[in-house]
Amino acid sequence: MMLSSLPSRRTFLLAGVLPFFGANLANTVLAAPTSMTRRKQAKSAILIWLSGGASHIDTWDMKPDAPAEYRGSFKPIPTSVPGIQLCEHLPHLAKQAHHLAIVRSLGDQGRGTGDHHAGYYYNLTGHAPDRTFHQLLNARTPYPTDWPSIASVVAAKRPRIPHLPSAITLPQKEDAPQYTRPGQFAGRLGIEFDPLFVDGSREKPLDFQVPALALSGDVTVEQLEDRRALLGQLDRVRGLAEQSAVNREFRIHQRKAFTLLAAKSTREAFDLRKEPPAVRERYGPGINSMSMLLARRLVEAGVHFVTVFWKGDKELDKLCNSGGGWDTHANNFTCLKDRLLPEFDRPFAALLDDLHQRGMLESTLVIVTSEMGRKPKIGDLRSGGTSGAGRDHWTACQSVLLAGGGIRGGQIFGSSDKRAEFPNQNPVGPEHIAHTILHAMGIDDLHAIDREGRPFHLMEDGRPLTELF
Repeated sequence: MMLSSLPSRRTFLLAGVLPFFGANLANTVLAAPTSMTRRKQAKSAILIWLSGGASHIDTWDMKPDAPAEYRGSFKPIPTSVPGIQLCEHLPHLAKQAHHLAIVRSLGDQGRGTGDHHAGYYYNLTGHAPDRTFHQLLNARTPYPTDWPSIASVVAAKRPRIPHLPSAITLPQKEDAPQYTRPGQFAGRLGIEFDPLFVDGSREKPLDFQVPALALSGDVTVEQLEDRRALLGQLDRVRGLAEQSAVNREFRIHQRKAFTLLAAKSTREAFDLRKEPPAVRERYGPGINSMSMLLARRLVEAGVHFVTVFWKGDKELDKLCNSGGGWDTHANNFTCLKDRLLPEFDRPFAALLDDLHQRGMLESTLVIVTSEMGRKPKIGDLRSGGTSGAGRDHWTACQSVLLAGGGIRGGQIFGSSDKRAEFPNQNPVGPEHIAHTILHAMGIDDLHAIDREGRPFHLMEDGRPLTELF
């Protein structure tokens, strides 16, 4: 490949996306389980994040005996497990309830702010938001000193995967026009453990774009080596000191990116067209369906942690005052019934059944959660009160779905009160869920080294919910 004497725009783009590649370079040795009997460990995890805050009282913690101004118009239906009911608009998931453990007693214990940024941070890291969240609310941006996401902890603690990042996030990085949601990143662990972010669109749901992969096309390994030499020249032009921390980090990402680019198997893992049409049909159309299918392909390829952030719809934003996702401040019931629940129900049920049929569910932990629940009493002042039929933010109580990865299906853990306002039996916080995920993946040694070389403990609060296994 002939190269001009000046670096091309494509080269600068390639260099610019390198920091997104998370690589585990620590070669961490997993600690043995603390119990006397060695338990099975999940090889991978898939986290489905219902961006905006899904209504627990309208989905998996319904209260049919509550007053009408709380319970709303939805009816519960029986599931594959006697005694467990789900919303009538989740018929596919109802058939897969025997795989589910539903935690109905999760709350922020008064440690949150009642808004999105703190909810993201608390539920993605397992650490309560600090005072800066209370001061800045949704203007609080990610800090290098933040606690790492659960995905980043897994990336740091699990052995490196040849040709693939340990943690991948799709189909978007969670942000908003003015800021980026905290809690998604590696924080104090260092950017080498940030997830790789993969872009997807509603317009082309089969075409996911990994920045470095998209730039590579069908170039040969020899051409990649030419790019490596060119990037080496760029280092010298920039005058980076050989031993500087910035240069060392850049070279880590550079090596990871070139390894990734050179692997044909990596490109194939992202190619959904290799799936039989009948499989794609089971999951259904759309970006969120294809994101769940891609998550299955990635864990099948060996990725340790895949996070699927729900991709919102701008048209839904106008109807629900929701940002396009699950933040249903207005028309909560219409938006759930006609759009959100059907768009979630079919692919998620297909994912559980697909993993089960392939013999992968026992080794793959699946989690569904979000930054908050919705206010059980119907009516949000921002959308006209009761007449607007919306539900406001509610961080005091929400539910989490868990399946696979050694979790015993067909069970309910904890409960909320009669109106789903507060946890009742077995109240837990996001730190307990974080511990449970790490425990399922065999990560019991929670000592780590921060980006400054100082030792610290990753999770001091909470405990794993071993009763679920």
